[in-house]
Amino acid sequence: MSVTALSTTRFTMRPLRREDTAALYPTLSDPQQCLYLTRPAFTSHEELWGWLGDPAWPGRTWIAEFAEGPKAGEVAGRFIAVQGHADGVWELGYIVCSEAQGQGVASECTRALIAHLFDLPLDQGGARKLTAEVDTRNTASVRLLESLGFTREAHFREHEMTHIGMCDVYWYGLLKSDV
Repeated sequence: MSVTALSTTRFTMRPLRREDTAALYPTLSDPQQCLYLTRPAFTSHEELWGWLGDPAWPGRTWIAEFAEGPKAGEVAGRFIAVQGHADGVWELGYIVCSEAQGQGVASECTRALIAHLFDLPLDQGGARKLTAEVDTRNTASVRLLESLGFTREAHFREHEMTHIGMCDVYWYGLLKSDV
């Protein structure tokens, strides 16, 4: 599925390229940074590219990079949208590179992605509802979603087995009519 380039005040969000693996690897190979992924940290660039570039994966990926200044062109994070259970429903995901965390990357880029998906017509891959699934212990992600207007719709106890064990999950939703 094609990815439209997006722009924010500080970032350009563009399609994934193979060379992005090198920029994402330091974060996605760190067990602490991957604590809330469903899988453990990656152990090689090849393994990471196999995951990022999997042609069978049904979602869309945007790579956020700094648009200007001394960090211009540096990768700041990965943002995704995956078709949900029904037309017009998309699940969002994000990971910010460790060296860019705490700089508002996730907030700014997720806002842009939300606006983009809600602005597109449904028959062109637009959204009527956005969802996000988050490990209940991931307080940074919980704060982000709530600051963006998402509503916690469910708390699934012992819902998912991951590399760190059985996890509780919050399910968040944002309707187009909410924004």
